[in-house]
Amino acid sequence: MGMRIGYGFDSHAFKAGVPLVIGGLAIEHPEGLAGHSDGDVLLHAITDALLGAVSAGDIGTFFPPSDPRWKGAASSVFLKTALEEVATAGYKIVNIDSVLVMAKPKIVPIAGELRESVAALLGVQPGEVGIKAKTPEGLNQDNVAVAHVTVLLESLGIPESVGAMVAVADVDDEIDVVVKGLVGETRGVSALGRKVTPFDTDDLT
Repeated sequence: MGMRIGYGFDSHAFKAGVPLVIGGLAIEHPEGLAGHSDGDVLLHAITDALLGAVSAGDIGTFFPPSDPRWKGAASSVFLKTALEEVATAGYKIVNIDSVLVMAKPKIVPIAGELRESVAALLGVQPGEVGIKAKTPEGLNQDNVAVAHVTVLLESLGIPESVGAMVAVADVDDEIDVVVKGLVGETRGVSALGRKVTPFDTDDLT
């Protein structure tokens, strides 16, 4: 089975007046993380690691900070897109390991909760998610949160073309419904809603 490794990095400065969200978990703290979205430094790094592992670009490719649609958006939206790219490429997550570098708040007391939150968002077991914490000693970064993430993916043995077909299956189903509605199942009504004269297939030669 083929394996892929991805690496992600992100950093955000602390900012007063915004909630602190890390790993999809709301954390009690006087300051949150500044960012165009919710500033979830851990989910951003995980998203980049997943996208990088399948050569799908980075978080900015899909969600540019210049786009007002992502102002204040939950980072779980970004993570979901990365997971879709991984599935389309025919891979699954084996495990994720991360290091959070920040002076405050203390991560060790909530590491278990963070692990469970991230695992739930990724659809994996908590034992497949590593959460470690370090302080930025001597780096003069006491007002910054940094996340480093590595991810290991395993091939499902599905060709990428098949994975892509699965990813667009819902779209194809919708097209089928429209086509059937126009030519198959509503012969008595035109595409514009006007009644048309029904015909008997036995009259065809």
